[in-house]
Amino acid sequence: MEGAMAPGMLSSLCDILKPPDEDSDSDEDKPVSSIAQLNPGNIGAASKPSKGTEEKKVEKNTKDIWDSEEIQEGAEFESVYDPRPQPEYDIIHKQAVTSEDMFLQMGNKTPATASCEDMVVKIKLPDTKMADVTLDVKPKFLDCRTPKYFLGLHLPHPVDHKSGKAQWDGKTETLSVTLRLKREYDFMNF
Repeated sequence: MEGAMAPGMLSSLCDILKPPDEDSDSDEDKPVSSIAQLNPGNIGAASKPSKGTEEKKVEKNTKDIWDSEEIQEGAEFESVYDPRPQPEYDIIHKQAVTSEDMFLQMGNKTPATASCEDMVVKIKLPDTKMADVTLDVKPKFLDCRTPKYFLGLHLPHPVDHKSGKAQWDGKTETLSVTLRLKREYDFMNF
């Protein structure tokens, strides 16, 4: 048999093409144990606590749909069944820029929203008078109601709801609500 390889040559060829397992860094070359495979029983918390550890039992009402941790902050202010349409609105971030920031670049402000001090919510309320607008601002929720429109807005950042300012523009029929952001001090905003 001229075309056939001897068994010793075949194993040498296999060693050349595939290095031994000890020298390989690839995860594909390592053997997979049956213990490492996942199954549906691995999902969720362990059913039995290990010895020596005591698990606190939390009383849970079986009629509850959600836990209190799952409810979004400000959800108690929402009115889901209000048939009025939501008006158009824009959220604009605003920062105080001085000449040092602009020309000398001595401040550490950036164009990013992390350097902004205020948030302006502009709400377009066509065919509305200023006397018809009811506005209520909470630390993370803005509630604006008119006879024609309803806006329940979860704010992207916590605000100082006591020092806000609202301004009505009669020409464009727009309500501008300026709110001071309440943030933890960091290297960007101090």
